[in-house]
Amino acid sequence: MRIRLLGGLEVTSPEHRPVRFATRKTSLLFAALVLAGRRGHRREQLSETFWPGRSNGQARNSLRQALVDIRRTFPASSDATVYIDGDQETVAPIAGPDEADISIFARKLEQGRTTDLAFAADLYRGELLAGQAIPDELDEWFGPYVSKYRRKALQLVDRLSLALPAPGSAEETACEGLAERMLASDPTAEAAHRALIRIHAHRGHENAALRQFELCRAALKKHLNAEPEEQTNSLAASLQSRERQRPEPSSGAASLARVRAVPTRRDDQPSIAVLPFQNLSGDVEQEYFADGMVEDIVTALAHFRQLFVVARNSSFTYRGRSIDIKQVGRELGVRYVVEGSVRRAGDRLRIAGQLIDTSTGAYLWADRFDGALAEVFDLQDQVASSIVGAITPKMEEAEIERAKRKPTESLDAYDYYLRGLAAFDRTITSRSAIDDALRLFMKAIDRDPEFAAAYARAARCYATRKSNGWMVDRAKENAEATRLARRAVELGRDDAIVLSFGGYVLGYVGGDLDDSAACIDRALVLNPNLAAAWGLSSWVRACFGEPGKAVEHAALAMRLSPLDPRLFAWQFNTGLAHFCAGRYDDAVAWAGKSLRYQPNYVSAMRVVAASHALAGRLSDAQQMMARVCEVDPSLRLSNLAEVLPPFYRPDDRSRYIEGLRKAGLPD
Repeated sequence: MRIRLLGGLEVTSPEHRPVRFATRKTSLLFAALVLAGRRGHRREQLSETFWPGRSNGQARNSLRQALVDIRRTFPASSDATVYIDGDQETVAPIAGPDEADISIFARKLEQGRTTDLAFAADLYRGELLAGQAIPDELDEWFGPYVSKYRRKALQLVDRLSLALPAPGSAEETACEGLAERMLASDPTAEAAHRALIRIHAHRGHENAALRQFELCRAALKKHLNAEPEEQTNSLAASLQSRERQRPEPSSGAASLARVRAVPTRRDDQPSIAVLPFQNLSGDVEQEYFADGMVEDIVTALAHFRQLFVVARNSSFTYRGRSIDIKQVGRELGVRYVVEGSVRRAGDRLRIAGQLIDTSTGAYLWADRFDGALAEVFDLQDQVASSIVGAITPKMEEAEIERAKRKPTESLDAYDYYLRGLAAFDRTITSRSAIDDALRLFMKAIDRDPEFAAAYARAARCYATRKSNGWMVDRAKENAEATRLARRAVELGRDDAIVLSFGGYVLGYVGGDLDDSAACIDRALVLNPNLAAAWGLSSWVRACFGEPGKAVEHAALAMRLSPLDPRLFAWQFNTGLAHFCAGRYDDAVAWAGKSLRYQPNYVSAMRVVAASHALAGRLSDAQQMMARVCEVDPSLRLSNLAEVLPPFYRPDDRSRYIEGLRKAGLPD
């Protein structure tokens, strides 16, 4: 396949090389032509729409230049499978039936066999042109196409979920993946909710199916103030009827049954339960709000694959009971508990939350959130994401301390992994700390050769060695880093943390920005609450020359986890994005913040030095360059390429090099 529009825009040349158009507008013009197919578009319509506000002659000339760029990539010839055809009035792409994903998508839908529908489901990676910065003047042009393919995807996920073969089939996996991708971008996609309800029921997991129905109902109420459709209600009613027909356990066995209903987990896996939040307001309406917030927190935590999360139906058996946290830990088999309360005062709401270690009863984290009652659902989102962002690093810290207390002769793979994290993330970065971390991650891999996260973190150690100029045998270490990263994403294709760090290494060390972006984008679909994924996405977007998105994604990372040990990296990414945008004062400010957290962070030093130089502050630039040379004395203009980010835009790369040259980096 050479042209992909679903889930983004990816174009591959006939020689199987990624195609990069001269401008973003040229790439969107190409997408518009592909969407039109052989009927094409009138040149006048294209020039007026894509270049509004210009004279007719200027607009047509801009169109002509853009078409020249496209034709240069896809020249017409006797054996060409994709080329641009047209005359003085119209222009159209000529492509084979298997060149564009939208053509294959439409054909598979028309053929309609279950295997065809599953193929189409895998093709729909996301909304048409997702992630593309579409100018306001082109919204009306592309909007109908986006809506058209979204409708087709909703019809597809419904059809496929009604035609699934045996549980565990490839068709079921494809349907589940499509439904989850659609809900990640639109939580009110009711057809996707129905598909997941059917899949859970198909597997014999009626409780999970009913929880999915509750998620659907809450999302519709929250975002649209609407109720589920009759088809969805009927599906849920049939499940509830099936549940009622099951024999009830005897009252004497009820407590034991509750405990046994908790899913199994690895002994070394951190585990958590979210208890019902207390309603302290005396307003029964806030009961629904509190329950919905707990549901959001449980769902968000469940995206962290390293974390075992007890289902809501188990933790809610403690509603209204006077509880002992240590007893809850024993009964549910969890190390950590989240509890909280909701209080209404006039038109204001106050939500409090705490994270507790069940083995000691100690409070690891506590905070409160205030907001207006009129903004109740926005506040619910804010509280849920803030709690998740705050407690996951706290649990990681607690797990690391737990591993440190173990005698070294009893360490297993996960404990080695945790100790590696402690060396990598919890200290001022130094060569010895990174060497220790790498050694510990490799020990974890030795103990468990399929430990995806250990592969990703080991690869990340090599990336740090590269950026700081610490590699000894650069070619060998680059190859090993890339090998580890590829093995990580192969083993952990459904693990957001693995995809985030593995994807970053594929971009920085391996130089493959496309693979890097694909891994990190998938991580964000799998876990939109993962701060590290947003932080690394900001780096990718800066390298791609999308500084606005880069700044936005770094800000999301910092909001989700404001006390994160990797905060300095996200501040640096913000500085790098501002540098790429030519905002040198902002670049200095953000990279400078990064240096306050990590004084020896040479990547941030380089951005500060280059930014000062290009802003005309040569004295400041030279002072920072002196620090760079002190930390990395081997760095020269001649070997600078070995540590540079893989800038997609040539201008970003050339300005970065010129800034460091002006700052005094030796030849």
